[in-house]
Amino acid sequence: MPAYHSSSFEYQQSIGNTAILPFRTQFRGPAPQCLPQDTQDIIDESIYYFKANVFFRTYEIKSETDRLLIYITLYITECLKKLQKSATKSQGQNEMYSLAISRFDIPGDAGFPLNSVYGKPETASEAEFFRTYLTQLRQEIGLRICDKVFGEDGKPSKWWLCFSKKKFMDKSLSGPGQ
Repeated sequence: MPAYHSSSFEYQQSIGNTAILPFRTQFRGPAPQCLPQDTQDIIDESIYYFKANVFFRTYEIKSETDRLLIYITLYITECLKKLQKSATKSQGQNEMYSLAISRFDIPGDAGFPLNSVYGKPETASEAEFFRTYLTQLRQEIGLRICDKVFGEDGKPSKWWLCFSKKKFMDKSLSGPGQ
C-alpha cells in the first residue's frame, strides 16, 4: 500500500524546495493569508494521514507540498513524545508551546535530519522567514494535536500516544537521546 501524499494545495512561494502554504492559525507569523474556516489545510491533512503514514520507512516525494507534510509528520511525532509525559491538557499545551518556540534546525543546518531531501534557503532573509514560518506552524500543530490527544474528557488518549515511539522514515527531528 502506498503512503498518503498531500493534496495539490496551491502555493505562490517556496523556500528551498518546500512549499509555503497558508493555514488557519491563531498565532502571529508570516504564514500566507488564512483560509476560510470550513476548508481543510495542510495541518488537518497531516494529522488525518499521520497514523497511516508514520509506518512507512520510505516516502516518495511527488511535490513540494509533500516536503511540508513530511516535516509536519515528524513534528507530530515529537509532540506525542512530549505529550506522553503530560497528565492534563493545560500541562500538554504548555509543553507544546515550549517545544514550538525552542531552537530547532531548518534545512541547510548541520543538525537537520533530512538535508538530502530538502533544499537550503538561498539567502539569510529566506532562512529567517522559513524559521519564523515553521515556528508559527509548530505552534498551531501543537495546539491541534493537544486537542486530539486530550479530546473532550481531558484524559490522554492511548490511541494517539501509542504512536510516540514510531519513527516516520526512520528519522526524528530531535537529536539522538532526546
